[in-house]
Amino acid sequence: MHIKKDDTVVVLSGKDKGKQGKVLAADPKNGKVTVEGVNVATCHVKARKQGEESAIIKRETPIYASKVMRVCPKCGKPTREAYKLNGKDKVRVCKKCGAEI
Repeated sequence: MHIKKDDTVVVLSGKDKGKQGKVLAADPKNGKVTVEGVNVATCHVKARKQGEESAIIKRETPIYASKVMRVCPKCGKPTREAYKLNGKDKVRVCKKCGAEI
């Protein structure tokens, strides 16, 4: 998968189109990512112990990785990534400015 944890991404489609955020979790098996402040759902949490209170909390839910694009830290634009070999290491590179990601 082209998106990893702690990458900064921008949402390409859906109700949160144009929002930027940091990737909190990546799930390559299902092809989904959880992005900070994007696709927020309201969850009702029931009290489980005596003295604990019930609450309504907001939680980020996963979206498909194909709906987000990585933002280059150097040029600040959404970009696809290329891969370059440095010796034996495979490094991600920005397609627009050529900076190492």
